[in-house]
Amino acid sequence: MKRLLLGLGVTAAMIALAPRAQAQSNYPWCAYYGTGFSGTNCGFTSFEQCLENVRGIGGFCQKNDWYRPSAAAQQSGARKRRHPQS
Repeated sequence: MKRLLLGLGVTAAMIALAPRAQAQSNYPWCAYYGTGFSGTNCGFTSFEQCLENVRGIGGFCQKNDWYRPSAAAQQSGARKRRHPQS
């Protein structure tokens, strides 16, 4: 009986301390399937990629309101926008 309780306690501790799975939804475009209430996938890096996904099955693409670019993406974007001064 003690072993059973010890085993259950260890199992419960492992479950409680295990890292939680998180969706990777920090992408700039979302696909809304059907009428918008059937399903959502915010995992697209471009509008074209999103359109390819919903084409033929119905739905539409929209910018992800919750998208926050990473620090690396912001820095690379800043470098792309620089123009030499004349």
